Amino acid sequence: MKNLKYIIKLSYILIAIFILGCEDNLELEPEQSLSPEIATSSPANIQNILIGIYNEAGQIASYGGRINLASELLANSGNLSWNGTFEQPAQLDEKQLVPDNTFVRDYWLNAYEVNNQANIVISSLDVFDDQTERDRVEGETKFLRAMVYFDLARLFGQQYDPATTNSQLAAPIVLDPVINSSDITSPTRDSVEDVYARVISDLTDAYNLLPASNGIFADRYAAQALLARVYLQQRNYAAARDAANDVLQNSGHVLTTTYAAAFNNDGDSSEDIFAWQKTSQEAANSVNNMNTFWATRDFGGRSPTADVSINVSFFAIFDDPTNDVRSQFFYNGNSVTTKWQSQFANIPFIRVAEMHLIRAEANFRLGTTIGLDPLAEINALRGRSSATALPSPLTLQNVVDERIRELSFEGFALHDIKRLEGTVGTLNFDDNFLVMPVPQRERDANPNLDQNPGYGN
Repeated sequence: MKNLKYIIKLSYILIAIFILGCEDNLELEPEQSLSPEIATSSPANIQNILIGIYNEAGQIASYGGRINLASELLANSGNLSWNGTFEQPAQLDEKQLVPDNTFVRDYWLNAYEVNNQANIVISSLDVFDDQTERDRVEGETKFLRAMVYFDLARLFGQQYDPATTNSQLAAPIVLDPVINSSDITSPTRDSVEDVYARVISDLTDAYNLLPASNGIFADRYAAQALLARVYLQQRNYAAARDAANDVLQNSGHVLTTTYAAAFNNDGDSSEDIFAWQKTSQEAANSVNNMNTFWATRDFGGRSPTADVSINVSFFAIFDDPTNDVRSQFFYNGNSVTTKWQSQFANIPFIRVAEMHLIRAEANFRLGTTIGLDPLAEINALRGRSSATALPSPLTLQNVVDERIRELSFEGFALHDIKRLEGTVGTLNFDDNFLVMPVPQRERDANPNLDQNPGYGN
């Protein structure tokens, strides 16, 4: 299936992508380009724009590596060391971000590039005569748009609180396509509540529109799995439980037989509900950036010791280090994770293991046993890694600790600390410096974008 990734991405040839903060509006039209009207005039062209959106979202600036890196470094309070020479990740690790941090800037820009291309596709769906094809394209596009808005809310806004109105600012919701300079607007930031509502609406539509199976692309269970993640972040445990249960019962995805088999794969494993497809022929901005930062140079990383290394304190989370293979899934003197050892491997985005953990936690909190008893579910996951089964009674801390053991270094750290109202060193979960600043470039272009507290006016 990987040859699908080599389809020419007409979104980069056929249309000029304008995003929030666009500063230069040239009138020149390259000879190789087509007008936007032609670019969106056929189902084949729209399909190629959609493939371009996948490519855009999977670039290093976002889901190709830096979003996960940001979550792990912002959440770090001593279990990791940043050894690299880049100042931008060092600011994340030190919780000293500045508004002109280029990693933060590029994620914001990438998110709105994905969003704008998604809006172009959604506004052009009338070109489809085949309703099934139209539904699939709309569903995939809304999945991708929801994905970036969810992380814009989590990274640029304070944690969702089900006990409040969530009026804290997140990011602008822009649903109209920008195809030429006259389409550019200067919106204000929408609330966390509004952004979450948009995410849930798009993912619900995607679930209803997508087929049960869709190759390497998003299918209905990818949308449902992402919904489970969203509901968990909202602490809507009943909805999170039911969405995760649907995926586990009906998607056909199952845990790999070994923990190692879930990572460093050239193709999707049985556990991958959705993964970012990577190959040795990727463009420089689309490589496996998890490998770049989290592997040693011998395996494709930037430095001999890895830019991000794991400190001894991390291993205290393992209650059965002798048997649990996850406690041994490291190399280079146990300071480097093996999860990102392969330079050209896919990057898992949603794994079956996460769905088990969501269902187990939600069942535990609600006192239910939908799908499986929480203790049995946690022990099944531990069994895959040869860890000794936990005795009864199960505690919430058992579930939280198991989540760390299973999902470490996959981009969950910051969001789990915020959801569980924990701390990062001396910083409370809602500290201003655990929220990214709105990029200065965007505020220079759009004076209606208020800055987050702690980062100046």
